[in-house]
Amino acid sequence: MAGGGSAAGKGDAPTVRIVVAGDAKTGKSSLILTAATDTYPPNVPPVLPPTRLPDDIYPDKVPVTIIDTSSSPENRGKLVEELKKADAVVLTYACDKPATLDRLSTFWLPELRRLEVRVPVVVVGCMLDKRDEQYPVSLEQVMSPIMQQFREIETCIECSAFRHIQIPEVFYYAQKAVLHPTAPLFDQEAQTLKPRCVRALKRIFILCDLDRDGALSDAELNDFQVKCFNAPLQPSEIVGVKRVVQEKLQEGVNEQGLTLTGFLFLHALFIEKGRLETTWTVLRKFGYNNEIRLSEDQLLPPIKRHPDQASTIHGEKLMYLKKVKSVELTNDALDFLRRIFFTFDIDGDGALRSNELDDLFSTAPENPWSNAPYKDAAEKDALGGLSVDGFLSEWALMTLLDPVYSVENLIYIGYAGDPSSAIRVTRRRRLDRKKQQSDRNVYQCFVFGPKEAGKSAILNSFIGRPFPEEYQSTTGDQYAVNVVDLGCKNSYSVHWQGAKKSLVLREIPEDEVKKLLSSKDALADCDIAIFVHDSSCEASWKRAADLLVDVASHGEATGYEMPCLIVAAKDDLEPYLTEIQDSTRVSQDLGIEAPIPISTKLGDFSNLFRRIVNAAEHPHLSIPETEAGRSRKQYHRLVNRSLMFVSVGAAVAVVGLAAYRVYAARKNASS
Repeated sequence: MAGGGSAAGKGDAPTVRIVVAGDAKTGKSSLILTAATDTYPPNVPPVLPPTRLPDDIYPDKVPVTIIDTSSSPENRGKLVEELKKADAVVLTYACDKPATLDRLSTFWLPELRRLEVRVPVVVVGCMLDKRDEQYPVSLEQVMSPIMQQFREIETCIECSAFRHIQIPEVFYYAQKAVLHPTAPLFDQEAQTLKPRCVRALKRIFILCDLDRDGALSDAELNDFQVKCFNAPLQPSEIVGVKRVVQEKLQEGVNEQGLTLTGFLFLHALFIEKGRLETTWTVLRKFGYNNEIRLSEDQLLPPIKRHPDQASTIHGEKLMYLKKVKSVELTNDALDFLRRIFFTFDIDGDGALRSNELDDLFSTAPENPWSNAPYKDAAEKDALGGLSVDGFLSEWALMTLLDPVYSVENLIYIGYAGDPSSAIRVTRRRRLDRKKQQSDRNVYQCFVFGPKEAGKSAILNSFIGRPFPEEYQSTTGDQYAVNVVDLGCKNSYSVHWQGAKKSLVLREIPEDEVKKLLSSKDALADCDIAIFVHDSSCEASWKRAADLLVDVASHGEATGYEMPCLIVAAKDDLEPYLTEIQDSTRVSQDLGIEAPIPISTKLGDFSNLFRRIVNAAEHPHLSIPETEAGRSRKQYHRLVNRSLMFVSVGAAVAVVGLAAYRVYAARKNASS
């Protein structure tokens, strides 16, 4: 494999911006001028203007702009501004002034961390010609402890502008640290490829192994070379590559060709020899960025969004999709996931164990379900395995909360279709209410209620967890997702046997409700809400009723109304004296269904989950109407009626005036 090829730097910027900083009188300006002009300047100004190096000075031919800085207190603001715009930082010290070297670890490097300047750092010892030759210094010995402490240091080098020693190399290493950084690829301490790099290279290997025999044949290896480096390998070169691998690693080559182990070994070898550009060229040809994730242009095209299609998770991934919420996987994507499930169900037991799931996601940067909100959000069997429904439920949740992340992971595990064919944006919820039906396959239900009402128990039961004997308070949102079989056609459903929908339950802790409702679009992504209370406790009911009114009022005020159900939990306990009358009266006043009694302890749910889905499918029903909302509607009706009367009156006046003019004209004509 041959190396080479330019690559995009941070943010695919057209130039690499290198900021030179350090103590005063450490040779910053002389270093820059000598690099730019190839001449040592006898006199230099205090601070140079931005200096651009010739485009062809380095092999990548990516323009380099060097920014000089002052360390004086009065220029502090400008220094900070420039550091925060840097693609790489060159920190200088004077070889003849040990104190300036000490200042790197006591001030400059900690200061970069404090300012959150997360870019490669090249440490440069200037004025090498001034060091006393009677006291030789080992650069490796001096810098090793500092590099151990500050992993952001990419390279250390000493130079002399006066004697033209290693001046071009300084900015070559800085540019290379931006275009071909070591840190994402290689663990210097362990001397091994980093896990994310291994996962990406494994995916690339699989994509190139067209006959799926676990090895790259000579033809496949040549195709890979042409794709990445635009030049074929000669037969003798292929033989040479395999010989190098086999000499060091017997299992790196077999009868079919270069194995995955050998492929990874080759890249580790390139990096150890300083040829990081080879591995970076390969990664970028397959769409990876500097974080070794697929770049945005590999994912999804822009999707039109509305306020009631708002997404809230996973940071700043593709701003045009950040607010898309009403998104589901298409049948094509679901069919692919079913196939991939059975491919990785090695023991054929109908469930993916943790090791099988890890293997499935071994070509992704990490297992996306190893952390909240996806961890333990779906039903598992007694051995911790995910069934097909549980597997698809996790994907439904991920697609609902973060469609870009979901599609990204689909691609990692082998989805070869157009990314946009994997998802569909469903109709806006507001339009669903007008149409009086919803055709979604995934519904999100917000679960409200006071503490100790039984919210978490409902979520746990939904995904098959046993009833907990001790109460545990929930902190932060919790999710549970499962498939709901709507079964045969009945009074609640229009579906025939076999119809299934995915239901996502999102528990909202009581303490978080006020914060949630402070946002106008808080309920935009909610298909239905349930309000849970402990039927044996009057205070629990009163608080649940207050929450119901608060949420309903917010929905009325913002236009994000949704069906609501009241759930009377802990039905196995004796209800408080007037519980049934109180809850029934409130449900009637608000115009919603009567409370649904359940007992998670006894496993009696009164078809709760099916009833939630059925209510979500008919978004115009079971919408609570508060007194304020009722008054607002009456007011709007009166205003509209008044406007109608005014319009009718004006029309009559216009007709009358026209008739009078006709009459007057005729009278004048007859006279």
